[in-house]
Amino acid sequence: MEAGSAVMDRDGVDRALARLGAEHEAVETSLLALQDHAGRRLLEGAALAGTTKDRWTTADADITRLWTYFDAYSGALTAAREVRERRRWPNREDLVELTERLRGPGVLIAGAAAEGVALAERLSLAELVARMNGLYARSLDVVVAADAVWSALPARIDLLAAELHRTRSLAHSVGVRPGEHPSGDDLEDITAELTELRAQVIADPLAFWLPATGSSAPGGGRPDTGRYDRAALALEDVRREIEAVLDVRQDAEQRLIALRDVLSRADRTLAEARTARGEVLAKIAASEVPAVSGPPTVLQEQLAAAAEHRRQARWHRLSPLLESLEVRAEEELRRARESLTAVTAPLAVRAELRGRLDAYKAKVARHGMAEDPLLIERYDTARRMLWSAPCDLRAAEQAVLRYQQATAESLAPQHRPEPPRDQEQRPDGPGEGDA
Repeated sequence: MEAGSAVMDRDGVDRALARLGAEHEAVETSLLALQDHAGRRLLEGAALAGTTKDRWTTADADITRLWTYFDAYSGALTAAREVRERRRWPNREDLVELTERLRGPGVLIAGAAAEGVALAERLSLAELVARMNGLYARSLDVVVAADAVWSALPARIDLLAAELHRTRSLAHSVGVRPGEHPSGDDLEDITAELTELRAQVIADPLAFWLPATGSSAPGGGRPDTGRYDRAALALEDVRREIEAVLDVRQDAEQRLIALRDVLSRADRTLAEARTARGEVLAKIAASEVPAVSGPPTVLQEQLAAAAEHRRQARWHRLSPLLESLEVRAEEELRRARESLTAVTAPLAVRAELRGRLDAYKAKVARHGMAEDPLLIERYDTARRMLWSAPCDLRAAEQAVLRYQQATAESLAPQHRPEPPRDQEQRPDGPGEGDA
């Protein structure tokens, strides 16, 4: 014993032995639990790789050293208890020996051989407990992390793989296959990813472990599910695409009928526009009438292809074709209506001029000026232009404007004829606001 170190009394020895005994039981319980841990048994029997292989090699050696330390600790504690049990009241020699055993570096630990020389070190019981605690925490961290990954990811991957199998079967039933449809290629990619992911998780679980930041507790962290989550999202996207194809299979006939109806209406509208154009060219002169295109043969060909896809149950090809056709058919109907409106615009202008001319004639008659020679002349000129074929719209519009101006001047107060005396008390007809 080092000079100057205090010798423990009997009470101090008994308290130290009780504390060390409690620590011995705690360490033994922890070691047995670690020995029986499912994660440790899996690590022992697994074909490991990568990070897990390296860390488990170290952890396995640490566990072996843990038991070596524990055996040395147990032996030293047993020897100290035997010394204490010699006498009920230990003498000074006993207390000196117990102090050395309980506090001093009295535990000999054999080490690895280096250059043919066996290395060893002496530790106190307190140092030995600290060593065991460190090795235990480091080994438990590896075991718990690997077990957490193995408990979480493979089962989830297997469930996703089962869903993938169902989706693939459904996809094949509607013709979604690799090389023929993008979703078929996606299913192959997801299958390869899940197969590779599962193999890597089994061989190297610690590569999929995210340690908790700022925590030193063994097993602090969570499994890294990033790759699994991305595969699950990709499969969900494919599943929605397959459902869209299934929806096409269910309502394809109704959608094809609706498409035929829209294209038929577009064709009829274009035919009406072509007929109207001929009428406009015959009845309206000096007017630019836009040409009317024929029916779109490409859409009819695609519609026939869509019907053939339906007959051959090629739903994966029919789905995108129907969506494209529905958009283009509505655009074609809108274009046909715009063409009809543009073609018939001169007829609409002529009709508006005719209506305006008749309205002013009625106004003149209400004011008793139907026999006005100037108004009759200008009305007849405008009417002859508007009701002749071909009609010069520009000249007719000017004639109508001249009739309007003459009407306005005639209805002005200074041009109105004096009413008969028996009508002086009657209210006048429409005033200037009607001109």
